Amino acid sequence: MLKVGVDSSKFPGAPERGAVWLLEQAAELGLDGVFFRSVLELSGTLDPAELRDAMQAAAALGLRVEAGVGKVNPFANPESPGVRALGDGDYLLGLRRMILAAADAGIRELWTATANYQFRLSGLYACDRFRTDVSWERQLAAVERFLGRVAPIARDAGVHLDIETHEEITTFELVRIVEAVGADVLGITFDTANVLVRCEDPVRAMRRAAPYVRATHVRDVALAFTDEGIGRFLLPVGQGVIDWPALLAPLAGRDVMLSIEGVIGSRAEMSLHIDDERWLRGHPDLTAAEALEVVRLTRAYEARAAAGSAPGLRRLRGPVVPGEPLEFIRESARRLRELVASLPPSTEERTEPRT
Repeated sequence: MLKVGVDSSKFPGAPERGAVWLLEQAAELGLDGVFFRSVLELSGTLDPAELRDAMQAAAALGLRVEAGVGKVNPFANPESPGVRALGDGDYLLGLRRMILAAADAGIRELWTATANYQFRLSGLYACDRFRTDVSWERQLAAVERFLGRVAPIARDAGVHLDIETHEEITTFELVRIVEAVGADVLGITFDTANVLVRCEDPVRAMRRAAPYVRATHVRDVALAFTDEGIGRFLLPVGQGVIDWPALLAPLAGRDVMLSIEGVIGSRAEMSLHIDDERWLRGHPDLTAAEALEVVRLTRAYEARAAAGSAPGLRRLRGPVVPGEPLEFIRESARRLRELVASLPPSTEERTEPRT
């Protein structure tokens, strides 16, 4: 049965008040669990007693806990000095210590990702996919090699590293990585909003990734034509362009948590540079069918905005107002509960993914 949880990174007040407070807030909202972006949010030093206390608090509240560890791209890892510090200068050792601490605490689904998006920048190079000092192809090869070194650690610990459909990587690429390294140790964290940044139709993207999806980040999307191409913005579930019944159908009956990732300071505009030849060349797996579907979704959303039934570009780019972050979570949770309750039982005969 699908569960409805929340992401710690966009929950107002969580960084200041800590893990136990957030668990209590999630329980008050009637949620089923919390995804902590880093296991360090449960204990900044990976102290076994602190981790145990947090997990006991979660168990007492009947909540599921998932957590993140460091990223797995050697070309991006220097941007995570905290992980390297945990390993006394050795990034792989720091990552190992995080994995083992999480496993010892009973956390089996561990988030990770492959690169970054520089929100302080604009344009093509804000996304690590388009770095000119190292090609995306070389980054992907380095990720796969590095995960090959991490795989025995995860295998021995009995955990899955669930790589996010982060804004720089496609589901095509993630599926290839999972199948190359092994689905016994890797899975996918499916982010419903990020796949659109790579011009993927969310429903088709979910169908590709579904055999390996073990965790999620859930939010809806507004799309609008801008000077840079198409802008993607975040909305509560049910208020944007995503066909939720179709997207969730492949997960029906699965033990997966739908972790709501909301908004804090902005609605996280990211650009699809669909008129830029460099951007187009950087998406060798992109099909005309999916590109046309994203354009159709953009036009449909703009029609709603023009009719006054959805926020327009000016409002989407405006600041998040007081109370909006928590309301985003509440409304998304309400709609997700309705959707989960309405899903038909899965009739597909599932086969074990190739390892």
